[in-house]
Formats: sequence, C-alpha cells, structure tokens
Amino acid sequence: MARFTFRLPDIGEGISEAEIVAWHVKLGDRVEEDQSVADMMTDKATVEMESPVSGTIVELAGEVGDQVPIGAALMVIETDAVEDASPATKEAVLEAENPGVEEAQTPSLPVGEGRVEGEPQATSPVAAPHPDPLPQGEREQEKKVLASPAVRARAQDLGVDLASVKPAEGDRVRHSDLDAFLRYGSSQGYTPARAPRADEAVRVIGMRRRIAENMAASKRAIPHFTYVEEIDVTALEETRAQLNAGRGHRPKLTLLPLMIVAICKTLPDFPMLNARYDDEAGVVNRSGAVHMGMATQTPAGLMVPVIRNAESRNVWQLATEIGRLAEAARAGSIAGGDMGGGTITITSLGPLGGIATTPVINRPEVAIIGPNRIVERPVFRSDGRGGETIARAKLMNLSISCDHRVVDGYDAASYVQALKHLLETPVMLFAD
Repeated sequence: MARFTFRLPDIGEGISEAEIVAWHVKLGDRVEEDQSVADMMTDKATVEMESPVSGTIVELAGEVGDQVPIGAALMVIETDAVEDASPATKEAVLEAENPGVEEAQTPSLPVGEGRVEGEPQATSPVAAPHPDPLPQGEREQEKKVLASPAVRARAQDLGVDLASVKPAEGDRVRHSDLDAFLRYGSSQGYTPARAPRADEAVRVIGMRRRIAENMAASKRAIPHFTYVEEIDVTALEETRAQLNAGRGHRPKLTLLPLMIVAICKTLPDFPMLNARYDDEAGVVNRSGAVHMGMATQTPAGLMVPVIRNAESRNVWQLATEIGRLAEAARAGSIAGGDMGGGTITITSLGPLGGIATTPVINRPEVAIIGPNRIVERPVFRSDGRGGETIARAKLMNLSISCDHRVVDGYDAASYVQALKHLLETPVMLFAD
C-alpha cells in the first residue's frame, strides 16, 4: 500500500483557485481509477475531477463551498498494489512515495481539513475512515451512478433514486434520462416520493454564490437606469410564423434570434452601448463586434454564455447557436470559451416575461436588453381613408438598463426608438 496525494490540477488559464461544489465520495470510500470524485467551479465553468488512481479515500480537502488553490491537495488516496496499476498510476504513486524534502516536511492537508460536512473533526492530519451506514451492496450501487450536480439535485427534489434510472447513452444519467424515467416510470408502478418539506438552511455556494457576488458588485458599482418602450410586434410575429413554415430541417425560430438581428443592426449607430467599462483604468472599451451575452436559467442558477460575433450570423445560425449554448449551460457542460467577454446582454423570461423588467447589468458591460411578455390588445389603426379602425395587435414592452456613467438617458431612448422602428418593420431585418 502507498498513499497518493491528488493535487488540484490547472483547470483553466489564469485560474488560481476553484470552489468545491460537490463531493461524489467521502472518507473511507473506495474509488476506481477515472471515477468521478468531485465537481470544482471556477469563474468560467464547473469541472468534474476524476481520480487518477484506485484505492481508498483517507483525506479530503474540506467541505462544499471551500476554495482550493491550484496545486493544493484535493484528497489523499491509499492506493492498491502498484504492480496491478496502470503505467500512469505507477508513476503517480512512485512520485507520491518519494516526495521532495520540502513536501515531506509539510502535511498535505492541515488538521481538520479532512472532514466532510456533519463529521467530527479529526485529531490528526489523516482522518480515520468512518463506518459506512449503508450495506456494502447498496453503497457500491450508489457509487456507480454518474450524474452532474444539477441532475443529482433535481433527482433528489423529485424523490427519484438515480440507481433506478437507466442512461440512454454511456454510464452518466442526464436530464433527458430523468425526463424519460418520469414519463414512462408511472406505467411500471413508479410514483415519485413527495415527502413534506421541512425548514432548512441552505448554504450559498457554487453558482448561486457567484451570481450573488456578481449582482451585488454590479449594483454597488453601476448607477443603473431603466427605460421601457412598447413595441407592436404583430408584423414581426407574422414574419416569424412564415419563416418557421418553410424552415425545413433548420431549428424553429423563437423571437430571440430576430431580436438579436435587430440589436446588431442598430448598434453601429450607438457604439456607447456595445462596450465594456474598465473601472480601474477609467476607460470605456467600445467593441466593433457584437459578443451577445444570453442570460440563461439553469438548474444551478443564472448563467450568461456568449454568442461570439453575433453580427456576422444570420437568423438561422443564431437560432442554432442559441440552442447549443442553452443546452450546454443547462446540462452543466458549457465550455470555458463560451463564457465571458460579452459586450451587451439580452435577457428574456419568455411567456413569464411580465409587463416590464429592470434587468441588472452584466458587469463590466454597460447595457442589458430585456424583451417582455407579448400580449394581445385592441389598438387604433389608420383605415387608409383618413379615419381609424380598431384592430387586434400583439404588443410587447422592451426594457433596457444602462450604466449612467457611460450612457445618457437620451442615448438609451434614441437607441430603443431605432430598435422599435426595425422590429415594427421586420422586412428591414433581412435588407443589406
């Protein structure tokens, strides 16, 4: 036997530390090589950690919500015989058995950091394995289920035992597998458990903590103002229906890609809106390209993936990219390159959009646009003979929040009026 210290690898350019958002193992558990052991969150993405060796967990680097520096010990594993290990494992174990002088004099984990939540603190650097309350067979079955933290949380909320869900692809349970299980499980006598909910204190960690920090920083640093205008989208909705009728194999259009086309077409005349404000340098960096942030609700919280060079994409390409980014964000598999670097953001709650919103700016951007719910109401229209007639119209309020340090109210109002004109004359969306 030998002890292998699994150190947190460099999981992103410029990342100095990562937050523990989920442990998939506990002290005393046996792990196999390449088994998922933890989920670590950086500013850009959540990364799944896999064990480089097989063996038994004897130390863990803290609790969910703790920050671990790159290169610091994430866990210590009591490994199996080196003779039976893979070449990579042998090399890792031999390195752990022969540490440098400085490493040998310093414990890999400080006293007490081997605890998991709810366990007593150990009195030595290495905590003794705790008895497992589950029978061996049940514990092994539980460990075999692979799923993201979002899937695990959703399954727990639904009262679904993940061990009962058969993945459609590979060994990992995904949201689609849960959907299928819920859809067809009832025909096999399955009923989700719905126990009464008790009061609970939920620690703010992971994505929710990032959202809280970013929103608080945005409201502290940016003097927001919001402007709201009503837009008649009757013709736009008719255009969307016509495009969908002839879309063929292309994705079905929502209002969002049409909105983005309109935003990109009007921004060149209002460059102060497509910008990022560097507080420390006191510089506003106006962008020639439109890197459109897309606020997306996920099981883990609000994320803002970015559509790069949105101005160079047509409406179908935008629809495809919106679908790809939204699916990846909700599945927890969004790539680091798809996050950050936005120059303006659009946020929409779809049918839940409400009458008007006052969206919070995605710092360091200086503007965020929020289309609201479409409603049908009677309006007066010209009858072409000098009179008026009452007609049914589809109306939508459009909100824009701006950084008043960079954007004046007149500029915001002028921009929205230009956007309104384009959205109410949708044929212009496709004109050069």
